Amino acid sequence: MPGYGIAAADGGSGLLPWSWAAERLVNSHNYYLATTREDRRAHVMPLWGVWIENSFYFSTGRESRKARNLAANPYCSVCTEKLSESVVVEGTVEEVRSSSIPPHVADAYYAKYGWKLDPQLGGIYKVRPVVAFGILESDFTGSATKWVF
Repeated sequence: MPGYGIAAADGGSGLLPWSWAAERLVNSHNYYLATTREDRRAHVMPLWGVWIENSFYFSTGRESRKARNLAANPYCSVCTEKLSESVVVEGTVEEVRSSSIPPHVADAYYAKYGWKLDPQLGGIYKVRPVVAFGILESDFTGSATKWVF
C-alpha cells in the first residue's frame, strides 16, 4: 500500500486471501456506504445489504441523499462494520430493475434481516467492485491487501 510505509519485507502474516474478505462481506450485518454529493462533499451512511457473487446489493429510497448522489455519480465505497478486520470495496453502482433481481438475492436479504427487498419501498442497487482492500488491525503492516477486479 504505497504511501503508508508498508513493505512486503515487514514480516507480517502476508497478503490476505480473497476468501477472507468475501467471508467478512457476507457476514457483516451492517455496512457503511460512502457517496459524493454533487458539490463534491462526502456523504457516509450506515445501511443493510448482502454480498453475493462478488456484488453488493442494498435498497434505499429513491429520493434519499445516497440515491440522489449515486444518480449523479455512480462511484461509491462500501465498508464492513468490524473495523478491526476491515474490508473496503470501491466500485460503481446501478439501480436494478425488479425483474432483474435474482431470487436468491432477495431470499438472502430476507433471511438476514427479516425484511423484504421490495422495489415498492425503494430502489434496489447493485455495487460492482473495481478495487477492494482488506486490513487486519492486529497485523496492519503485514496483512494490508488490495484486490483489483
